[in-house]
Amino acid sequence: MKIEEFILENWLNPACGSKKNEIYLGGSCVSPITVEELFELTGESLDDFIEELKKMDLGYPRFEGTPRTKNAISKLYKDVNPDEVILVHGGTGANNTVIFSLLEPTDNIISIMPNYQQFNSLPKSLGVEVREIKLKAEAGYKLDLYEVSNAVDNNTKAIMFTNPNNPTGSILELEEMKELVKIADSVGAWIVCDEMYRGLKNEYMPSFADIYDKVIVTCSSSKIYSMAGTRVGWIVCRDEEMRQTIFNYRSYDSICGGVFDEWIFAIALEHSEKIISRSRKIVSQNKLIIDDWLNGHKNLKQYAESYGTTYLISYKLDINAEKFCNELLNRKGVLVCHGDCFYMPHTFRMSLANGENLEEGLRRIDEYIDELLNERSMLDSKL
Repeated sequence: MKIEEFILENWLNPACGSKKNEIYLGGSCVSPITVEELFELTGESLDDFIEELKKMDLGYPRFEGTPRTKNAISKLYKDVNPDEVILVHGGTGANNTVIFSLLEPTDNIISIMPNYQQFNSLPKSLGVEVREIKLKAEAGYKLDLYEVSNAVDNNTKAIMFTNPNNPTGSILELEEMKELVKIADSVGAWIVCDEMYRGLKNEYMPSFADIYDKVIVTCSSSKIYSMAGTRVGWIVCRDEEMRQTIFNYRSYDSICGGVFDEWIFAIALEHSEKIISRSRKIVSQNKLIIDDWLNGHKNLKQYAESYGTTYLISYKLDINAEKFCNELLNRKGVLVCHGDCFYMPHTFRMSLANGENLEEGLRRIDEYIDELLNERSMLDSKL
């Protein structure tokens, strides 16, 4: 099986480890929480936790997942039963498991772009026809449902996307979600939605798991829960037959999750509102700073109202996105994620979720842009 290079992971992860990475503004996880901070925030006893940890059985956990964790996850939705939750290894593990369980070479899918690359490249590697619907900057990266309606047919197995969108942060509101469900239902298609960034609104953010039976939702401990290192991912599937298919594929892939990971994440989710409130505070504070910086900026523009942890910022410079970001890192020690990772040229993804040295990072980006403009002006004067 031939598979495309995973651009985001293969570029961003080495860049993160670079000695030149002084100010990290390229990620999408809210600033990681420490074990000590977790127990201070939740009010749980760290001493009791350590005593339990000493006696923890490090054998296989429950094959179907830790009941405490599944129960806590189910409460993040309106009407999801713990038995409809499948625990897997991380968000990428969730998406991978769904794709290989669901799709066959004779299918076509709708991939709403920009998208997390798994929902585009993995189906292609299986021989699935991928029909791309592209979100447009001038429309605020909002989905054109008419385009989706025209793209589906009776051979469409699934509509696959992220909501909130990665990297733009745009969302489908409830009425738009219901319209998309009607389109999927008209051809018997599944909705497969990566909801990794769901939850940053102050009010309850609807999930597709709330409104459609033929839906598969994925999520993880990484993004708004600030616990990427625990590697807890999950799949919500209301359909029993498909759940069994997913369980069967998971047996080939990972068998079960980690006993410690599921246990400590359950503690966090039993106080999920406190964890999410922390994330909302960090993101909202950073948004104010970045919005002020972007306001009236001559060379940068952000088009979407973001409900995720990132902005996708467009720039007006004659340099491709990867080179722009490589040079920014090399010259100024600032790491942002280049838009070619999402097939979005002349853009970069900036984190709203890590406030360390944020204002200094923004100052350095401006300094770098000024240097690029001066270099271009000097080059033009010589021609």
